[in-house]
Amino acid sequence: MKKADVGNVIEFKNGLRGVVEKVNENSVIVDLTYMENYRDLELEEKTVINHKNYTIIQESINA
Repeated sequence: MKKADVGNVIEFKNGLRGVVEKVNENSVIVDLTYMENYRDLELEEKTVINHKNYTIIQESINA
C-alpha cells in the first residue's frame, strides 16, 4: 500500500475527496474544502483518515 504525500488528492468513505495536508505515522490529515459540494455536505473542514482507508486519486496538486 502506497502512503499519500502532502498535496495528494485522496478518496475515502463513499466517495469523499480531500487534499492531504499532513502525513502522520498511521494516518493523514485531509482538507475537505477541495470538494465542490463541501458546504452542502455540512462537514468539518478537516478530518483524519487511516492509511488503510483511502485511495490516492491524484498526485500532488501543488506541483
